[in-house]
Amino acid sequence: MARGNDSKTEERAASKRVGALSGLVPFIAPYRGLVALALIALVLTASISLILPIAVRRVVDGFGDGAELLDSYFAGAVAVAGLLALGTGARYYLVTRLGERVVADIRRAVFCRVIGMSPAFYETIMTGEVVSRITTDTTLILSVIGSSVSVALRNCLILIGGVILMLFTSAKLTGLVLLIVPAVIVPIITQGRRLRQLSRENQDWIAASSGTASEALGAVQTVQAFTQEDGARAEFGRVTEESFTSAKARIRTRAAMTVIVIFLVFAGVVGVLWIGARDVRAGAMSAGELVQFVIYAVMAAGSVAALSEIWGELQRAAGATERLVELLNATDTVHDPDHPTPLPRPARGEIAFEGVTFHYPSRPDRSALEGVDLHVRPGETVALVGPSGAGKTTVIQLLLRFYDPDSGRITLDGVSLTGMTRSDFRRAIALVPQDPAIFAASARENIRYGRPDATDAEVEAAARAAAAHDFIVALPRGYDSPLGERGVMVSGGQKQRIAIARAILRDAPVLLLDEATSALDAESERAVQKAVEDLAATRTTLIVAHRLATVKKADRIVVFDHGRIVATGTHDKLVAEGGLYARLARLQFTEGMAAE
Repeated sequence: MARGNDSKTEERAASKRVGALSGLVPFIAPYRGLVALALIALVLTASISLILPIAVRRVVDGFGDGAELLDSYFAGAVAVAGLLALGTGARYYLVTRLGERVVADIRRAVFCRVIGMSPAFYETIMTGEVVSRITTDTTLILSVIGSSVSVALRNCLILIGGVILMLFTSAKLTGLVLLIVPAVIVPIITQGRRLRQLSRENQDWIAASSGTASEALGAVQTVQAFTQEDGARAEFGRVTEESFTSAKARIRTRAAMTVIVIFLVFAGVVGVLWIGARDVRAGAMSAGELVQFVIYAVMAAGSVAALSEIWGELQRAAGATERLVELLNATDTVHDPDHPTPLPRPARGEIAFEGVTFHYPSRPDRSALEGVDLHVRPGETVALVGPSGAGKTTVIQLLLRFYDPDSGRITLDGVSLTGMTRSDFRRAIALVPQDPAIFAASARENIRYGRPDATDAEVEAAARAAAAHDFIVALPRGYDSPLGERGVMVSGGQKQRIAIARAILRDAPVLLLDEATSALDAESERAVQKAVEDLAATRTTLIVAHRLATVKKADRIVVFDHGRIVATGTHDKLVAEGGLYARLARLQFTEGMAAE
């Protein structure tokens, strides 16, 4: 994550407050029953805790009474301790279960949200940061819901109840204790503001560390091939050290706040006790009452100290909640219409670009497409050619509606893409990207990704058609062999054949091939080319390619340059015209022609 936008970071940090935890309410609300039971257990344990000092006072004041009465006091104390243990166990179970359930729901909600975001969203945020928010930030929230909030509420009850019972025990001593409260509140408020900012900054650096590691590990072969291991280590070390430095500042602030609060509280309590001891000597109160007051005072002081620590946890959780809510509320430039028009079934595969102009969000000053008009008839095979950056792949991305055009419109079977749900028209499209995604699953499951309900026989038939069957059965476990993360167990050409098999299995009326054979050797390309030709014969096909064998057999070739269509026609016609296509054919296709 870039750290250049300091103003934005400061703005987000300054706006953060514990009130941000209200973003958790929609996730907690469905479990009202569990919350109610947890609150009952919490009130029960707090009440029992407040009863114990009364029992202690009776034991102290009645120490000279008969043995039977003394035994009953101790038996009662044991019974109260048993109830306290049961209530505490029940509270822990209920609150922890609630925390795990809510965090699981949050993780699911955030993932479901970000998995549907358009690529434009990921131009401004690293996937590693998103993963960090789903994991690290939700762990903080789990700590708060499953522990801190419960402990905070319990300490609040003990504090309030303790103060009330202190008043009944000795109004004079209680008044002296309450004089300490302003001295405790002031550092909590002043240091709390600083702690909020540091907590948010620390979480930002943790996310940056995760994003840096994810980026380097995702391209580990490139890092190693260019001997940039030391650079990657240095960058990760720098970000991690910044995270540690930020954490140290947060820890120092929180430690200082804890020291100040605890010292003021207990110093005040000691002073009050000194006065109480003098009252006992003067006969103004009994020893048992003083002991009872001391216990309540210690309980109240301990509650204040605990609340000061929990406040820091709440600050961090508020920052984490704010970051997760940002993802849940993130606006996407691409979204489905409120009242979608269904794609006519069966889909014919007629594609039309009408005056389409488009700029990538990250490059607003440079048009990727400029006034493009393109009509592809059902069943037609059209090859898109041109130099790098001419706009060929952009056509594919717009057709999948990863982005929306700035002007103009794109239709499929006469219906505008923006008028349909993305999942509806994408079911009619099969894609073979230049850099195919291979998942950490078996070869069978990777191919079946194209159509999850396909049978094993259909999967193998698709693999044979894509010239992938032979190398798959040669794997240690055949079709059940795991391919590793990002397909590290297979070569680049084998990845593309699996991706082609996936598209064949999908059996969609529109086929998009983005340099689908670029990583294949000559023999494999011939086999795959035959499969592609058979597949394209009955469906609309758009091919982005440089290889002569692929382009020559297209029904029509569309030449792009600087985001515009500059020529259209067959291979022979375009070569005869002697324009850009003829030059590309000489420069880029000569090797392919010689190989043939």
